[in-house]
Amino acid sequence: MAAAATAAGAGFRLGQRVHAAGDPRRAGTVRYLGPVDGHAGDWVGVDWDGGAGGRHDGSLAGRRYFAAASERSASFARAAALSPGIALPDAIRLRYRVDDFTKEEQDEMYVFSTSQKRVSVELVGTNKVREKLKNFDELLCASVSFMGVSSTGSPEELQGLAPNLRQLDLTGNLFSKWKDIFSLCQALPSLEVLDLTNNRMENDVAESPVLKNIRVLVLNNCGVTWELVGKLNVPFACLKELHLIWNNMNIITTPAGKFVQGFNTVRLLNLEDNHIVSWDEMVKLSYLRSLEQLHLNKNKIKHVRYPSNLPSSGPLGDVSVLPFEKLQVLLLGSNEIEDFLSVDSLNLFPSLMDVRISDNPIADPAKGGAPRFVLVARLGNVKILNGSEVSARERREAEIRYIRLVMGKAESDDPNVIKQLHPRFAELKALHGIEDEKPTSRTLGPQKMSSGLISITFKCVGPSMGEKQPLTKKLPSTTTVGKLKSLCESFFKLKDMKLRLFLEEEGCPLPQLLDEETASLVELGIGAGATIIVDEDN
Repeated sequence: MAAAATAAGAGFRLGQRVHAAGDPRRAGTVRYLGPVDGHAGDWVGVDWDGGAGGRHDGSLAGRRYFAAASERSASFARAAALSPGIALPDAIRLRYRVDDFTKEEQDEMYVFSTSQKRVSVELVGTNKVREKLKNFDELLCASVSFMGVSSTGSPEELQGLAPNLRQLDLTGNLFSKWKDIFSLCQALPSLEVLDLTNNRMENDVAESPVLKNIRVLVLNNCGVTWELVGKLNVPFACLKELHLIWNNMNIITTPAGKFVQGFNTVRLLNLEDNHIVSWDEMVKLSYLRSLEQLHLNKNKIKHVRYPSNLPSSGPLGDVSVLPFEKLQVLLLGSNEIEDFLSVDSLNLFPSLMDVRISDNPIADPAKGGAPRFVLVARLGNVKILNGSEVSARERREAEIRYIRLVMGKAESDDPNVIKQLHPRFAELKALHGIEDEKPTSRTLGPQKMSSGLISITFKCVGPSMGEKQPLTKKLPSTTTVGKLKSLCESFFKLKDMKLRLFLEEEGCPLPQLLDEETASLVELGIGAGATIIVDEDN
């Protein structure tokens, strides 16, 4: 039956990766070989990548021939309309050939005389470049993305063609078998970076050699599972970076125990856009001993907790090993985090310095989240927040402003309640010399922070306001946003104009809208030296 199917498909086999003839970017997997009712001859049923590009789901006229990935990802094609792809050495020659110049390239080798005759010229270095690329001896980085590469070809040929290749981009090709990848890596002993993005790799690894040369492995959108990734620990024993974006890898399977083991050299693990919901899955990565960067942007994580209840020794009995001991960078942008406990938990990571929590509810003031100064104040060890460096000046001003905010909106006088809601509050008061409600700083004078006068600078930017010089005024800290708008109308003579006020903050790319009319300066944490932008409400 299998032999008959192969014959019917003119050399194709079930499970084979193919692309549409003449269009290497339209790739798919062979799922059926044979006749189709009502149509003469033999056909190849293809399930196209991307969940689209076909006409049906593998069934036609009431008969199912195969099950496709989606409702319109499948179609039938003649064998002649499909290509099995080419070998890697051929792709490198096609991409980097120099002997077969295009017309444009040929024109660059000539100049026109005054009589409009082409005169050959020898460009500086042309022979040298041609000789280099003819042998590919000095080709260090190569990209053959979307060229329909389906095999390594002869290992000897590949090694002889590009012996010093260090980086290889195979994005969007037709590889699926790991034995081909292993053969490729062995044939290129200098290879360090391998990008297999958009190759549909099989989730099975049989016999595998140890490939000590590969440092960076990119498996984005390859359809791999963590079960397979665990098996790759053996062949790729010296990895520094592992990228696994777009694999719907929301569960970390750990058959050998509770925690992921191995990958002792991996410093960067990229799990962005994998529909991860539970932080508990990430806790399984706690004892990756070299892990410095964990990228989790664009997932669905709601809560983050430092696993402080884990044993003090690692899963292999290591003495005094802390969970996430070396983690310095944690990217959590575009998730669903909405609680301050998750923010405060980040202080417990021993080495964490770079955090991204932008595009989460907790970091979006428009959705009831916290402005940047609150996040800076609550994250005591962070030096980079949402991609922007936290300067010493920004940290000091943010922390003092945060103290002012908490004191202005104190939910309780009970120190235990305050500590639970604002874990760093007492620490920050002591750090900045603020006791009770009296600061030792000269900026507010001897008056209480909740009632003292503070200096505010106003800048008009509305197009209908005309040119007006910035104005600095001393106002009570109890002044509300609504009252500020009335004062601005008077200060700048802006009668019958609806205003919008924005707070300009260091480290924030855009000013923060002050839209709560009844909130006071002290409740908003606005202190002396602040700048408020006055604009029109269009």
